[in-house]
Amino acid sequence: MAREKKEINTVVLNGKTITIGNGPVGVYRTVGSVLFDILNYGVIGLVALTTVLPIIYIIFNSFATELELQTRSMFLIPQTWSLDAYRYIFASNKILRSFGNSVFITVCGTLINMFATVTLAYPLSKKYLRGRGFWLNMVIFSMFFSGGMIPGYIVVSSWLGMRGTYWALLLPGAISAYNMMIVKNFFQGIPQELEESAHLDGCNDLTTLIRIVLPLSLPVLATFGLFYAVGHWNSYFSAMIYLTDDKMYPLQLILRNIIVTAEAAAGDMSLMDPNFVEPPKESIKMAVIVVATVPIMCVYPFLQKYFVKGVMVGALKG
Repeated sequence: MAREKKEINTVVLNGKTITIGNGPVGVYRTVGSVLFDILNYGVIGLVALTTVLPIIYIIFNSFATELELQTRSMFLIPQTWSLDAYRYIFASNKILRSFGNSVFITVCGTLINMFATVTLAYPLSKKYLRGRGFWLNMVIFSMFFSGGMIPGYIVVSSWLGMRGTYWALLLPGAISAYNMMIVKNFFQGIPQELEESAHLDGCNDLTTLIRIVLPLSLPVLATFGLFYAVGHWNSYFSAMIYLTDDKMYPLQLILRNIIVTAEAAAGDMSLMDPNFVEPPKESIKMAVIVVATVPIMCVYPFLQKYFVKGVMVGALKG
């Protein structure tokens, strides 16, 4: 088969001779370029492996037997698959109710957080706001100093009377000063001409915020909405000190109580009853992590495209 002959043209540019072929673009690459790509993909793959491997390890070990976890120091694939840990966790009738409580707390808490963050960040993004410097300094002050846990408990329980209600979990942390400052900076980066044109069309500040600013701010809103949601989903300490009825407990607190109960039962009953079957303590810990993490991880794919854009907020722009 005859080899196709390629046309080669030479162009002189700024005193340098450049050879141009008629082959497809991107075919001709240097050895250094290929080696760089290999090294780049290798490093990225290694970082991805170190991130994913602990998750895979926990998921697989949650299906291992307690004996295997105690006898084998480190393994990825269990020799014997078991559902004992999950049976022990879901044997409690409180799991489904606590799951619903966590969903309620996460959804309501995130909505309150986003409402408070946006309604404070938007006015502070306007330089013509009277007293803007004073309010910004107040927000910055709260980022470095806080009253502490005991004064906060006294305020929530005695002064506000919210102990034993979900309001004690939702309102005290209704806004994050750091998140609000980032959202404010994003609002400041929106071209002022868009808002001025909206005002010329008869929009007031609220309509401009809803129809112009918020649609343009979906990346940053989705990013911090995810941060707020993960914080509410993983929180258990506030529920432990403020809630008095176990029917209101979130999933994280119920799972914590299951671990504590299993460890206490293994320590006490094994000495009193020789026929007592010890609960799978180690595999329970692995299963608890899986049960607590998988639901919130299922939300991430729906926000991924906004999250990738949102993490670039504040980056340098040419």
